[in-house]
Amino acid sequence: MPTTNPIKTPAGYVPAFALGFSGPTGDLEIVDPVKPLPVALTSAEPIEVTPTVAPAPPPLEGTSPASIVTGPFHPAPGRPVVLTLAGTWEGVVQIKRSIDGGTTLHPVTVGGLAWGRYTGNACEHVWEEQEDGAQLHIDIALTSGSIDYRIAQ
Repeated sequence: MPTTNPIKTPAGYVPAFALGFSGPTGDLEIVDPVKPLPVALTSAEPIEVTPTVAPAPPPLEGTSPASIVTGPFHPAPGRPVVLTLAGTWEGVVQIKRSIDGGTTLHPVTVGGLAWGRYTGNACEHVWEEQEDGAQLHIDIALTSGSIDYRIAQ
């Protein structure tokens, strides 16, 4: 039994769409309960499913009462990186990236502007790495206090 879905204002219309496939004669067949989307396995063998996203690496975390550069954190490509900064501290924290094993550290930027630079506690997504083998470091320059840091995926 069809159900009615009255069109309400302010639009006065509803865009409709349908999913279809090429039928036996090559013509469009609309998917419905009588003609479901034709999906079939070509083998009786079970399909092995391999994850396309690498597992999350272990987090990099600690507490520091002094200025340090921590790392490396090896982010899995294609996943957001979350930074947490907590404690009673003053100073500057900057996320830095390396592609040469930590020899050279570059401050991360977006659109040519500084990114991942903090002067207070935070808990947010700071980066999403796309290059396999890249490393992230946390450059902590404290003027006072002690900071708890954690970078993870």
